[in-house]
Amino acid sequence: MSGEDLWRVLRGIADMPYGAGQIAALEQLLRRVDAADDRHLAFVTRMQATTGYVYGGEPAKSFVTFSWCLSEFDRDPQPYHQRHLHQLLWHFKYMVSGLLKFPEVPLDRTYAVLDDMERRYRAGGHSLQTVHKHRFRVADHVGDAEAAAHWYRLWQTTPRDDLSDCAGCDPTSQVGYLADTGRDAEAVALAEPVLAGRLTCTEQPQAILTALLLPYLRTGRGEAARDAHREAYRRLRGNLADLWDIGDHVEFCTLTGNEARAVELIERHLDWLDRPPSPAAAMHFAAAGAAALRQAGASTVYRRAAEGRPAAEVPASVLADELAETATGLAARFDARNGTTHQSEWITRRLAVRPSGEHLPLSASVRRRPARPARPAGADAATGASSSGEQGREARVGEPPAVQPPADAGPDDLLDLAELSWGRHERATFRAALAAFDDRFGAADLPAGTAAHRLALRAAERGDEDDIDGAIEINRAALKLYREAAEEVPAQVVAGRLGVLLTHSDETAEEGLTLVREAVEVLDRLGDAGQRAAGYDRLALALLHRERWEDALAALDRAPADAGGDSHLATRIALHRAHLLEQLDRIEEARAAAAAARRIAEELGVGELQTAACLAYARTVDYPAEAVVACDEALRWAPPDAELPVRVARARALLAAGRAADAVDDFVEAVTLCVERGAEGDAFLRWELAIAYRTVGRLSEAAEVAEEAVLGLARMGAQSEADRCRHLLAGVYAGLGEIEPALALLGQLADNLDGPDNLPHRGQVLEEAGGILYDADRDAAAAERFAAAATAYRLADLRLDELRARRREAYAWFWSDDRQAALRTVELVDALAAELAGRTEPAATYELAMVAEVGARVLTGEDRPDEALRRIAGVPDRLRSIEAFGEAIQVEILAGELLLRLERPAEAEPLLRRVLGGLPADSRPVRQTAWLLARALDLLDRPTEAAAVRAEHQLDED
Repeated sequence: MSGEDLWRVLRGIADMPYGAGQIAALEQLLRRVDAADDRHLAFVTRMQATTGYVYGGEPAKSFVTFSWCLSEFDRDPQPYHQRHLHQLLWHFKYMVSGLLKFPEVPLDRTYAVLDDMERRYRAGGHSLQTVHKHRFRVADHVGDAEAAAHWYRLWQTTPRDDLSDCAGCDPTSQVGYLADTGRDAEAVALAEPVLAGRLTCTEQPQAILTALLLPYLRTGRGEAARDAHREAYRRLRGNLADLWDIGDHVEFCTLTGNEARAVELIERHLDWLDRPPSPAAAMHFAAAGAAALRQAGASTVYRRAAEGRPAAEVPASVLADELAETATGLAARFDARNGTTHQSEWITRRLAVRPSGEHLPLSASVRRRPARPARPAGADAATGASSSGEQGREARVGEPPAVQPPADAGPDDLLDLAELSWGRHERATFRAALAAFDDRFGAADLPAGTAAHRLALRAAERGDEDDIDGAIEINRAALKLYREAAEEVPAQVVAGRLGVLLTHSDETAEEGLTLVREAVEVLDRLGDAGQRAAGYDRLALALLHRERWEDALAALDRAPADAGGDSHLATRIALHRAHLLEQLDRIEEARAAAAAARRIAEELGVGELQTAACLAYARTVDYPAEAVVACDEALRWAPPDAELPVRVARARALLAAGRAADAVDDFVEAVTLCVERGAEGDAFLRWELAIAYRTVGRLSEAAEVAEEAVLGLARMGAQSEADRCRHLLAGVYAGLGEIEPALALLGQLADNLDGPDNLPHRGQVLEEAGGILYDADRDAAAAERFAAAATAYRLADLRLDELRARRREAYAWFWSDDRQAALRTVELVDALAAELAGRTEPAATYELAMVAEVGARVLTGEDRPDEALRRIAGVPDRLRSIEAFGEAIQVEILAGELLLRLERPAEAEPLLRRVLGGLPADSRPVRQTAWLLARALDLLDRPTEAAAVRAEHQLDED
């Protein structure tokens, strides 16, 4: 590469975000620069590398580049050195701060750098304000409180100059010192005017907001603390260099009682300890993490794989001990270097951090709330609803109280009562009857049929607890006893129940279906109407488990219409019918079945059935608002274990009904329930919550929750869903103006979508990345993304999408001033447009017209106006034919400009006048068109009219 090429590469690297990518590019450039033997370029590249290393998370490497630059500056001063003197003096601050963070660097070395810094500042006539600040930092680090106070006073009383830290960073350090010395109110007061101003430093406002977390908290400003945490952490979370500050946020979560969020942050950044920016940052994060994990109970933390260590779930307590050992070991190394015990004492305090004060909700996806009481005092006996109502929701209908078994009931009477109660969903009576049986007759020598009946009901208990294997084992034992007792009908009832359970598994499905079919045949001959109906319902369930929808529906059709007079069974049959019809996409019939179930369940007053019926109805209605009403009713009836699916259904219905703000609350409640119960699926719910937050414009919360969802989905191995959530997150980042994280995610998606089946999606994400870069005026990089997108579309045989991407590529090259690349792209565009010339759908008409426009602009830039004008002949009319009126006007303005360049003002004047008359006032095209029209009138020797146009539109003659 030539010297000019190397300088251009350096300028491009300077525009890259800080991080591993920029560091890799800088190191590759350094090798080329050294080979080229260009001292000037070598010096400037190393100056850039020093900054890149510091802010990219590898400050140890900055010691080498800084020393090289300083030695080069002193050894053989050159004119270009003077142009970088200010930056070189600024880098002294990085060195002092950095050297303190590595215990292997002797403290004398830091003092020597400080002395050299002071000497050079004095020699240059600079203020010593920042020198005093860094002497304060050294004293504070070693625990010399008296010296720290001395240097703090000098720092605050010495005038600032252009080598002082920025208006955000200086107060950040002050806030930290004031907070450490118990002057929280002063810290908050100091920061207020700083935050009210405009902060443009790389480290702000996240650094000062992080420093304010504890002062805000300790002065009763909980909301300010929460907002500071959210905004600061969002800005810090992607930068390895900020690991120390991220540790502060972990500690803040612990202090405010947000243990789950603290663990999430630890899990997200845990692998950074494998490559920490410095031992000091590792020490601080490890201590904060250990303290948080000690509050996490029996939970586990997912640790990503590293060299020599596989990915694994690590018990929180084990990881807490490991992190504590890391922190204390590093503190001991610092103290050995410093000759004090300050760091060990400080880490001991960090490790002892516990929740204190009132809980401060921080998470946008989980809120802590008390568990719902089983039955509040003053509850109505019929409904279980408190007279005051439950906080934040309608009162629910409760479970009917248990019917106490008669004192003289025999064993079969008690089991019959339990059987009846189980079928009626009266769980309290069911449990009471069984408890009475076990208490009175558990040790008795009972007939085989009675023992079989008790076993069958015990299997029902296991099934209610989702212990399928246990229920199967007990049902087998019950069936054996019934057969020994020659009780055919109850034996077939148990065989049917056993068969349904067996169809849950592929391995035992055939055995299960055989059992259920045989049971149905026997019950059809020997059973009553209710038993026959239940038998066919069990057959339908078994077939449903095997996804044999038509066969299952046919089985239900054979059940007696009134279910033998058992309304509870009739409700269950209607619910199963609704589910099967829904699977068969027979929605109107499904809705009717759900409505029937809902009607019967309401008459029965059974919350479990009413909840299921309302949810089934909500899934089948045409209008989301109607689904919301059904979910509201379900929520009123829902028993505690059914609240989660109701919340999810209601949230989705609200979102579909255009009530995203209300949906947010239900999604948050659903995620909270999921987390509280240890249920799977919270990552999917967080994804949906992120969508709701984005819909209502709460982008910060959307980003936070989507980040949590991506982490959870990836942890579950749900790669496709994780990628879809990453796509959502990239859009949220773009909406927040966080371009680099958005581009990083889109790049990751493009890499993940490398298979032939994913080419259309790969093209889409590459094109989106190009659009973000284009909007940020990073046109050359945008062009490269558009070109990659076009390639993906071509491989996917999506020619129109390829044409669009190539058109956008041409625009990007044009605006990047790489006219040769723009011309080459126009040639590709023209060839592709020729292939698509016969297509007439609106999208093709639009793209073919806009291809002509971009080609004309590129040719205009090459001073080829004749060719440019020919390209856009007829284009405005084609655009108007598909109602692309704005683009049509844009092309006509270009045509007017080209006519003026060709010295054809007589043709340009009526065109521009017509365009100007059709434009809305005060729009940018109005001024551009008016300027061109005035120019045309000048060329036509009509100065009075030209002056009038300029006056009307407030245009200068130039």
